[in-house]
Amino acid sequence: MLWQAISAVRDLGRLHDIAAVLIRYGFGDLVRRTGLAGVLERTGRALHWHVSDELARLEPPARVRRVLEELGPSFVKLGQILSTRVDLFSPEWITEFSKLQDSAIALPFSELRAQLTEDLGEPPENIFPRLETQALAAASLAQVHRAWLSDGTPVVLKIRRPGIRPLVEADLRLLKRLAEIVESEAPDLRRYRPKEVVRQFTLSLRRELDFSAEGRSAERIAANFEAQYDIVIPRIYWEWTCERLNVQDYIDGIPGRDTAALDASGLDRVLLAQRGSDAVLKMILEDGFFHADLHPGNIYFLPDNQIAFIDFGMVGRISEERRYQIAILLHGLVSHDAEIVSEILLDWSDNTDADSSVLQNEIDAFVDQYHGVQLRKIDIARMLSELLAILRDHGLTLPPDLALLIKAFITLEGLGRQLNPAFDMMKSSSPMIKQAMKAHTAPDALAKRGWRALLDSVSLITSLPKDLSRLLRIARRGKIQLQVELLPLKHFSDKIDRAASRLALSVITAALIIGSAIVHNAESNSSSGLSTLGLLGFIAAASGGVWVLISIWRSGKD
Repeated sequence: MLWQAISAVRDLGRLHDIAAVLIRYGFGDLVRRTGLAGVLERTGRALHWHVSDELARLEPPARVRRVLEELGPSFVKLGQILSTRVDLFSPEWITEFSKLQDSAIALPFSELRAQLTEDLGEPPENIFPRLETQALAAASLAQVHRAWLSDGTPVVLKIRRPGIRPLVEADLRLLKRLAEIVESEAPDLRRYRPKEVVRQFTLSLRRELDFSAEGRSAERIAANFEAQYDIVIPRIYWEWTCERLNVQDYIDGIPGRDTAALDASGLDRVLLAQRGSDAVLKMILEDGFFHADLHPGNIYFLPDNQIAFIDFGMVGRISEERRYQIAILLHGLVSHDAEIVSEILLDWSDNTDADSSVLQNEIDAFVDQYHGVQLRKIDIARMLSELLAILRDHGLTLPPDLALLIKAFITLEGLGRQLNPAFDMMKSSSPMIKQAMKAHTAPDALAKRGWRALLDSVSLITSLPKDLSRLLRIARRGKIQLQVELLPLKHFSDKIDRAASRLALSVITAALIIGSAIVHNAESNSSSGLSTLGLLGFIAAASGGVWVLISIWRSGKD
């Protein structure tokens, strides 16, 4: 089972490290249930099943966060992805995952020089007359160095750590196997969708490894804000940017987390909150392409109340239809229309077993508690958190793009209220929500959707004769097959098949015993001792009997 799943022996050392950390933090039961303990015993490694009193006193979310920190960079980034899955985890888990910071010890610049020279095509000193060898910042995938162009323009060089891709791919391979094991061996953990989360994490991390993709995302958002002076996106220098290197403008401003420096600067906090809110809402509701990791470390405040966004490694994409659904959902929450809200949530979820009437009743009670409450008094982060709690109770999950979106909304309100305690997210978002709803029903939008539907219909009609001809040709040859698969019946048929196999072997075993006894009796009348044929028959009968007994015992245990 698990032993067969682990095909790469090189991963066993890392597997042992993971199991040892899980056990030290009190997750030994998970190690046993997933079969990791058995695998590690077969490799000859000893595990010490001991949990310190200090770790045992930690709440589960804090323990899991400590586990991810100790397991290293790939798992820290996994925790950052989990912090976006507000539809899967309750607020206390999201809070702990959000504490994970991607930081690492900087490598000496001498270890980067060879790769940097290869990517630039010449020694870095030829392009950057001044280059700081002391890292400005260091993370698990890259580190940043400040430099100046020949015309004096300050830039930053985001350099990927040499040899990091093979290490990341090894962790991704192992995480995929572990997710498959957890889903098959730990049924109570399936609600967290481990395989889906790992798949989302794999896509996100591979995109982050390509620094040119980050540059393209930055340019796309910069183009969307080209007409707005108050939003600044660093310029990308494509002549030197590639998969392992990103060269962009240096942003000299006040970091979003430094509120003391912001107060000392004299900037208008109320205006900054409004501009930041408008910018994020524009990315989500108008452009459909947004920065999905807008924590305070990725925001800078500049003179004249400008706001700069950096680090576009994690972005979200929202289709036009989805943007309209988001606008309808928010409008339904504000206007207390439970039916619309529940219909959209069921549309978004892939769980068809949810009871829509019960869900609608719960949402109706939920929106009713906000009846008559002034918009400025509604805490949208709390409202969305409570709505997501209802989804979790019903086993509903959101697509990853929507999970990112709701996380962005919650983060946005938190940043807005950090800048301005009286920040009103609902009031700020109302004009853009209405605009998104109007844009969906505007004549040009209706004409565009109608034209697309007409083209699809024409394509279907024109291909219909060919499809019918192919179907009739297959029917004439007698090759039409109808396959109906009922999983409960398949499980039952598997049981019948196993029972029939045991019965057949039992009959064969009995026949061997009788035949061998006859041979033995015939031989004993003519000569002493068992004949070779009789001995072989008894051995085969004994083996078959042992197999039947083991099979019955294992079936009963299952």
